[in-house]
Amino acid sequence: MIRKPLRPLARVIDARAKGENPDAIERENLRLRHEEMRDRDRNRAEGRLLVLGAMFFCAFTVIGFRMGAMAGSEPAEPRASAAGSAIIADRADIVDRNGRILATNLETHALYAHPQQMIDPLHAVDSLMEIFPDLDRDRLLRDFTGKRKFLWIKKRLSPEQQQAVMDIGEPGLLFGPREMRLYPNGRIAAHVLGGAGYGQEGVASAEVIGVAGVERQFDSHLRDPAFSDKPLELSLDLSVQAATERVLYGGMKLMNAKGAAAVLMDIHTGEVISLVSLPDFDPNDRPALPTKGHPDDSPLFNRAAQGLYELGSTFKIFAVAQAMDLGLVAPQTEIDIRGPIRFGRHLIRDFHYYGKELTVEKIIVKSSNIGTARIAQMLGVERQKEFLGNLGLTAPSPIELPEARQASPLLPSKWTELSAMTISYGHGMSASPLHLAAAYATIANDGLEVRPTLLKQSAPQPGRRVMSSTTAERSQAMLRKVVTEGTASFGEVEGYAVAGKTGTADKPKPTGGYYDDKVITTFASMFPAYDPQYVLVVSLDEPVETSGKEPRRTAGWTAVPVAAEMIRRVAPLLGLRPQIEPAMLADITLTSQ
Repeated sequence: MIRKPLRPLARVIDARAKGENPDAIERENLRLRHEEMRDRDRNRAEGRLLVLGAMFFCAFTVIGFRMGAMAGSEPAEPRASAAGSAIIADRADIVDRNGRILATNLETHALYAHPQQMIDPLHAVDSLMEIFPDLDRDRLLRDFTGKRKFLWIKKRLSPEQQQAVMDIGEPGLLFGPREMRLYPNGRIAAHVLGGAGYGQEGVASAEVIGVAGVERQFDSHLRDPAFSDKPLELSLDLSVQAATERVLYGGMKLMNAKGAAAVLMDIHTGEVISLVSLPDFDPNDRPALPTKGHPDDSPLFNRAAQGLYELGSTFKIFAVAQAMDLGLVAPQTEIDIRGPIRFGRHLIRDFHYYGKELTVEKIIVKSSNIGTARIAQMLGVERQKEFLGNLGLTAPSPIELPEARQASPLLPSKWTELSAMTISYGHGMSASPLHLAAAYATIANDGLEVRPTLLKQSAPQPGRRVMSSTTAERSQAMLRKVVTEGTASFGEVEGYAVAGKTGTADKPKPTGGYYDDKVITTFASMFPAYDPQYVLVVSLDEPVETSGKEPRRTAGWTAVPVAAEMIRRVAPLLGLRPQIEPAMLADITLTSQ
């Protein structure tokens, strides 16, 4: 910038020549310079005010639009954001297929101590022992009077316990907010839900993590803040589950059984409507894992999905169905059942003498081991393995339970012809009741594969074809005759035609061999038989029916009556109306009037 001099030399000389005062020139130039500076500053200020005004206008326009949008939206309770929190405590609810709560959250508090801030540690110990008798008094006193600066006392408090601790008046006893997992239905569906515990903990919060069941299977989903307001919908029906547990518990006690399991499944969708294992537990107070003894001695053991048992004669329908599907036999094909069959040092014999020959249909109705073994010889080892694999009986169940994924069926180390014969009638191979339910569901579902699931489904799940529709229909008819004419006569339920197969298997000893007086009894059924909708499997561990002169242990006397009562209770809850069973019309001669 070139500045003009206030006393230009040419004008000063000219002014002196004319006799004028040169100072006037300087004052005039100074005035003009000040006016120029003032105009420039005014223009700059006016520009800044214009920009600031435009910014304020834009800001107030955005705020106005936002306020209008909020005024026109639905009112909602503000939620604190979990972003940036080191511990995410929120956990989504779990509900049944009808939206009823199975697992939710409850705000509570944890109790911890700062011993160095205590005024009277001895009084605090005595007061806490009155509130919590399960605490170790000596250890608590040692911690309160020692050098520890922090210790947890109780991870969860009831409101009454919290008030009692506050009444102690000890400044060194402090409370930390907690969110605990609550199961309002207690023991109902305990093995499905599993339970939850605390993971990472702090005095201000603690994360809740799943330790078993669907709580563990869907842990990441339930802990995701994006799904905190969207509950996990299970396929279970709370009413049906409660009724099933009640009947099974009564049956287990009546039959003097050590344990019991039941699986109820929708054959079209694979949804598990009810899954029960007894004895059970309360997930609100989940017991500790056992450190000794057999796993199934613990109430945590899921017999329905985790227990692997030889399921006896319930397997016979698989051998017959495969043989019919391959065209090797028909329902009325005669099979030589003379026995026993000697295979090396092993003998295969029937429970009763059934004559020299039986039709394939009668082999199922009478439950002939020899007849089924003869059919297995026709099938051969490789074809049997393939068919059982297609039914899902040789791999862990795909259901959404960690315990089930770890329960791989026990297969023979070397699948020989003898193995094929014994497996055909349910010995020499162990699977879970859940495996059996899925396999029977395939037969009931017109021969299409059914994959069990614990998640609510909106439509039937397409499955591959395992057997022809004709074979499935013939198998269903045979299973119906087992109830009307065979070993499951106590399984008949008025108004609900039941089809199924009994199975009684000797219980193996942990050291090898089998017990003489301990069995696993199973009844695998489907109903209504003429239009199957559901499959029910009931299994009892070491049952003994004692109403007669001699103890009876077979499935027909133990598992079948329990399953029948269960169907009688739950069928109406499932929306099934009693039906009159189709029957042949009597001969009628029409005559004219």
